[in-house]
Amino acid sequence: MNTADTTILEEEFETLGDHHRMAAHHFAAAAKHHALAATADDDGDDEACAHHAYKAYRHQLNAVQYAEIAVMDSEDMDDEDESAAS
Repeated sequence: MNTADTTILEEEFETLGDHHRMAAHHFAAAAKHHALAATADDDGDDEACAHHAYKAYRHQLNAVQYAEIAVMDSEDMDDEDESAAS
């Protein structure tokens, strides 16, 4: 993990943007590991394929969690839902 990634992970999350950025970070990491898993599979390296597939899945889970938090904490979405119900 590089310094920028470490900084992102150590910061406190205060805004919806922070959660969206973390979701994007984890989705990008998942994509990277899926590509590495595919390459490992093409090369016949079952152990590396499984390792990267596992890491991709973990990043995907984290990404979805951050995305859900961002949406759930969005006051704008709550306001729109209340307006539509009126």
